[in-house]
Amino acid sequence: MTSPESSPEGQAGSSAWELLLPAASAPARARGRSLQEALREAVRSGRLAPGTRLPSSRDLAADLGVSRGLVTEAYEQLTAEGYLRSGRGAGTWVGAAVRAARPRARDLAPRSPGTRVDFVPGTPDLSLFPRSAWAAAQRGVLGELPHRELGYPDPRGLPALRTALAELLQRRRGVVADPERLVVVSGVAQAMALLGLVLRARGLRTVGVEDPGSPQHGALYASAGVTAVPVPLDGEGLAVGALRASGVRAVVATPSHQFPTGIAYSARRRAELLDWARAVDGIVLEDDYDGDFRYDRAPVGALQGLDPEHVAYTGSVSKSLAPGLRLGWLLVPESWAEEVVERKRTMDLGHPALDQALFARFVERGDYDRQLRRCQRAYRERRDALVAALAEHFPGAQVSGIAAGLHVIASLPGRYGPQERLLASVARAGVAVRPLTAYAHPEGFGTDGGTGKEVRLVLGYAHVPPARINEGVRLMAQAVGG
Repeated sequence: MTSPESSPEGQAGSSAWELLLPAASAPARARGRSLQEALREAVRSGRLAPGTRLPSSRDLAADLGVSRGLVTEAYEQLTAEGYLRSGRGAGTWVGAAVRAARPRARDLAPRSPGTRVDFVPGTPDLSLFPRSAWAAAQRGVLGELPHRELGYPDPRGLPALRTALAELLQRRRGVVADPERLVVVSGVAQAMALLGLVLRARGLRTVGVEDPGSPQHGALYASAGVTAVPVPLDGEGLAVGALRASGVRAVVATPSHQFPTGIAYSARRRAELLDWARAVDGIVLEDDYDGDFRYDRAPVGALQGLDPEHVAYTGSVSKSLAPGLRLGWLLVPESWAEEVVERKRTMDLGHPALDQALFARFVERGDYDRQLRRCQRAYRERRDALVAALAEHFPGAQVSGIAAGLHVIASLPGRYGPQERLLASVARAGVAVRPLTAYAHPEGFGTDGGTGKEVRLVLGYAHVPPARINEGVRLMAQAVGG
């Protein structure tokens, strides 16, 4: 190449053209496309700065050892796309509209970096994901799925999956499951967002949320323009008196296994909650996030089965398979179905058809039932290991809540407090934990965990092997002088 100048107003420096050499040696059929892409990347990355004059097509072709026509075509294509600019007799220049691309993509997935043992609740054991059975179902679906099923799906979901889910949920959770009122969604988060949009469209600007409760509920409804109103709990569930006083006509509840306190709503409270919904012509938004996992008896059926016209029911595979699948379901009252489906249609035109067909096959063949049994055994063992480790390393500690789900509430005696000191000591030991107070609504009624010297921790165990559970509790005890 002739001696190029490095000035932005001169010709491009030789280091920039080094990016084009691999393209010049590409196979003949791909050489033109490779040259164009290499030029784009040089401009995007800033190696060819805005205002840089490019060599003539004749000179560049000679330097790269390619035909002049190949370079001319590349210049014309990138000029049409806006990467380059040219004028008759004025040469070809790098355009000013292009900005350097970001050097890398960041990973914003939730992590607990630098921890030796992670007891933060909410994550299942992802190593239990049934890869072989899932792959077999995928092969079967790809070999049999009609071409038409790859088009835009019914926004409610594929009929085969809605039918399979209706049977599954009736059998396992006792819901009234009409496939026509069942919507396949991208997890409980999307279900809550859809319900929030419908609430707002109906003129409701507030929704009750359990306090303490999942922080995600309030955030999801806020994104739909609906304000979360905290409603306190008592020993039986949502305090219905406070619910009535709040003035809301919709409330989010986790009656089968309240998060995070771990209680199950009493039969009396379930009836009172439904009486409230009927009296105000309201709705209960039931989040059945881990209803399949009960270790001391058969799970209590979902609230929706008692009054499907006043309860919207949602669940997902996030605790039973993997949250990364982004797959769940929403059962709505008949009077809500049309509005929810229309919101789903405008939000994403329906859930991915291949994923739906695969999960339908997985359920129909009994693979999902087998996966639930496998998780049930593993999580029961880990809960037992955590309870035993707490008894060994924290004498006097009490575990509250029903024997269910993926977390426990551990109440530590006052000698291990106060809460701030314990949390700081445990964090330095490399153990990640969350106090019960972390789940209190910022404008709510608070909790009695962490007041004074008492500390109540929400400990997740499903994703931690039994040996690591014992190690983590031992590290905690050593950190606080237990």
